[in-house]
Amino acid sequence: MFVQKDAFPGQDTEVRPAPSEIPGPAPVREQAAREIRLDSRETVQTPTAVVFLTEDRAYKLRRAVNHGFVDHRSRRARLIACEDEVRLNRRLAPDVYLGVADIRDETGALRDHMVVMRRLPADRRLSALMTTDVSGELRGLAQRIAAFHEGCETTPEITRTGGLCALEALWLEAMDGLAPFRGRILDAATVDEIGRLALRYLTGRGPLLAERQAAGRIRDGHGDLLADDIYCLNDGPRVLNCVNVDPVLRAGDVLGDAASLAMDLERLGNATAARTFLDAYREFSGETHPTSLEDLYIAYRAVVRAKTACVRDHQGDPAAADEARRLTDIALRHLRHGRPRLILVGGLPGTGKSTLASHLVSGEDDWVLLRSDAEHGYAELLTRARHALERGRNVVIDASWSSRRVRELAAELAAECDADLVQLRCVVPPQVAVARIADRVAVPTAPDSTVDRSTADRFAPASDEWIYLDMATRTDPWPDACDIDTSAPVEHAVTAAHLMIN
Repeated sequence: MFVQKDAFPGQDTEVRPAPSEIPGPAPVREQAAREIRLDSRETVQTPTAVVFLTEDRAYKLRRAVNHGFVDHRSRRARLIACEDEVRLNRRLAPDVYLGVADIRDETGALRDHMVVMRRLPADRRLSALMTTDVSGELRGLAQRIAAFHEGCETTPEITRTGGLCALEALWLEAMDGLAPFRGRILDAATVDEIGRLALRYLTGRGPLLAERQAAGRIRDGHGDLLADDIYCLNDGPRVLNCVNVDPVLRAGDVLGDAASLAMDLERLGNATAARTFLDAYREFSGETHPTSLEDLYIAYRAVVRAKTACVRDHQGDPAAADEARRLTDIALRHLRHGRPRLILVGGLPGTGKSTLASHLVSGEDDWVLLRSDAEHGYAELLTRARHALERGRNVVIDASWSSRRVRELAAELAAECDADLVQLRCVVPPQVAVARIADRVAVPTAPDSTVDRSTADRFAPASDEWIYLDMATRTDPWPDACDIDTSAPVEHAVTAAHLMIN
């Protein structure tokens, strides 16, 4: 029997697996004693391989092709690819990747090689479970991936792939990949904004990326976590199809792996599942990254996938164009959400700026609230704000912001950190502010960084109005601020502020 170096769909192919020169699990060696008929009617074809399916096995035969990024024209190259695939994928699915089998003709001459795998039930694919509650499965998967990342290799060369220059290069390459489809399949304004926001985030977050490198979070991971390649079995998840064509494509921040799956779950229409997985991954890995970094990596994976969809559209796939547009929408949504912001919340005494600032950061883990008081002047506030902004966090500074000069310093800081500057001025009728000042002076523990209580005591009982009018006369015009009426219920003021921020 002669087996071609390529297997052709539409014909039956007989192979006789023989023991590989690479030691494999016992199941592969035992199969070598018998002849297996592979029915080509049950095949899965990819650009680089054909997978033959039997009742309980999958046999992956690589095509003798050269696609530039991969050259499998020689049998030696195909053998190395098979060996690498088994070795790397056994990290997350040791009982699925059974080994490498040799293909021989009827004379016993070695013709080619195949990866031998255990066939898993299709209905247990994570992608097939999206209409059910998979929170338990996702938590188990997150725990498995977190443990996997802890054991992944890291070297100085791998660590460099998580640096600013390497990530900028990746994004530029990704945007170049979208360029031929800009204005044709993809909305030009969307593509342009994706590129601008991604590079802006990177240039302002150098300290964050350097800290990720120093902490050893850049590793040789999976490279392409997708819901189609994850099987949720009773005894735990199995994760297949690790990237093995180029180690550079596997190397990167471990968060990139987690973000890859989160993006894919969103693509499948289940943003809740994506959030569940990321939260569980943070829990089990002990991660302290800002969510804006998740946004960056999710957006990157969506852009890479969008390019592939555009190519499929060019090849005639009728559903690919819509998928490409959905993916760029996902990318843009995350990049907008992940924009670091410096938010100035100011106003005259009694206008409720401290209340508004507190509500803005409530429930937001990545939002940092800074307040001016006797111990923290503007210089220190801006220094602390810089530290947080460079690490991808949003900063709210609660102060009067009565001086034009300090507002200019804040604007300079936002520009240097490539962060959005949002200026909010709380306003209420004067009589409301005076009444609030009176209440706060009467309650010494009430927070108000602008009320000088010692001065107020000297001028009582007219001090409440004096405090308000004195600050009003000493406040520079603030034409760039957005006014927030805080005389209404606080929920309304918070809603109005969020509209300005987002």
